[in-house]
Amino acid sequence: TPHPEPSPEQRRAADIIRLLTLYRPLLDTFVIVSVPELSPGCAPPGRPALASATPVQLARLLGGRGGPGAAWPLSLLAFAAAARALAFPRGCPGSSPRPPCQSSQLHPLLRRHVKPKKQHEIQRLGKVGAPPDVLRPRSSPQPPDSPPSPQLLQRLSQATGCQRVVDIGAGQGHLSRFLAFGLSLSVTAVESDGRLVSLAERFDQELLRELGKPRGLAHTLTPRAPQHVAGRLDPAAPWGEFLLPPDPLGASPAARNPLGGPGGSKDGGQVLVTGLHACGDLSPALLCHFARSPAVAAVALVGCCYMKLSTAPRPPGHPPGYPLSASVAALPGHQLSYRAREAACHALEEYEGRLRGDSAQLRAHCYRAVLESLVRAADPSKRHLGLQPGRKAHALSFPQYAHLGLPLAGLDPVGVPLDSGAVAAMLEQQHKVVAFCTLGQLLAPAVETLILLDRLLYLREQGFHCALVPLFNPRFSPRNLVLVAARTPLATVLARLEKDSEDEDPGEAESPREGQS
Repeated sequence: TPHPEPSPEQRRAADIIRLLTLYRPLLDTFVIVSVPELSPGCAPPGRPALASATPVQLARLLGGRGGPGAAWPLSLLAFAAAARALAFPRGCPGSSPRPPCQSSQLHPLLRRHVKPKKQHEIQRLGKVGAPPDVLRPRSSPQPPDSPPSPQLLQRLSQATGCQRVVDIGAGQGHLSRFLAFGLSLSVTAVESDGRLVSLAERFDQELLRELGKPRGLAHTLTPRAPQHVAGRLDPAAPWGEFLLPPDPLGASPAARNPLGGPGGSKDGGQVLVTGLHACGDLSPALLCHFARSPAVAAVALVGCCYMKLSTAPRPPGHPPGYPLSASVAALPGHQLSYRAREAACHALEEYEGRLRGDSAQLRAHCYRAVLESLVRAADPSKRHLGLQPGRKAHALSFPQYAHLGLPLAGLDPVGVPLDSGAVAAMLEQQHKVVAFCTLGQLLAPAVETLILLDRLLYLREQGFHCALVPLFNPRFSPRNLVLVAARTPLATVLARLEKDSEDEDPGEAESPREGQS
């Protein structure tokens, strides 16, 4: 029998892997600085042009923008165009460099204790604008604008008949409170850290006290707090077991399965499961539980921390975090190194802004490369250590930075000549190091796309309906693609979702597009 024709998603995954195979050193190499070479063994496209490029020119290359700048060779332009074409569209970043201090679209009581970035994410999850279908060809026409519609999670609730939501990795309960108090849903918040569970319950009680006061501020909220459960998701357990004890153990309630026993939740009905920035293996574990748990009707998931994903080989009964799908696992060269998965977590829009402003933070790349070179010169057996002396390295002089970093490699800074002419010459190579890192940033969205495609293909292989939607402003929240999956068609859920009028940032609106894939 002839093999079935691969789907567009399978072809896209294969094309990404071919691209990554050609340029894997751009992601996997630990950059060192040797004079005059940038990184021995690596031959990035357009190397001569990159060696003399300014940060502003690199920013234009990274953002795919024209205008006056370097005369890039065709090999480099082709590489950049291929990387951009294969990556999922991330939505329009808008003009504001950061989210507003307070979101006017959230009730004032729901904004308490919530950072601006999280407010933006909760608000967008609640009132999502018309999402571009990331799997739709870019040349396809867009559907016309439609009237305003209910929130995404409300639509999932209506389409599946579920009034109960399980929020996995709930943290301090900000999303859970919004769903419970703001959308009148019955919410169970699951968090592995018992200390955060206690904090979330305290915030709930503060809000309930405010609702009990005789004033008009709270009249639009429902006095219905989430139920908080301390426990860790066990990715290998049968769906009926679901949770492990919290870590660390505390005085919080014992872990109980919010899905109940066989047949569904404790009242016999199905639930929706959501995870806002579910870290590492938590995201694939959620999807595996959804696939084998009849109690879960639908899932809305935003992943993060891809470098924490487990990879093959794994013990029997413990599937890897990547790859999940048989389609991607069967492709030669699908493996992703730790550094490649870490690169997929970078904030491309933020890095472009640093280049455009020639930010002092770019200095940290060269500092790390010079430190790696010094460590290797002092002890050739110490390679690829990935030292991270501090988060504000750019604010230090290099000797200060090295005094923090060399002890991490087991070396005494006193025995390393930090003020030598050789070190000064290496620090002069910063523009080359930044150019090399820019090429890695170009590939990073394609790596994230491959990881998300793997999850989408896994769900398709199980027969589920799913879509990927760019939900948040990527400038505020780099991990902005939400994976929505259900046991029933999603057309009625994702159709006619229109960009709600926000006064946060008029530039952040996305073109209305059907989100079903």
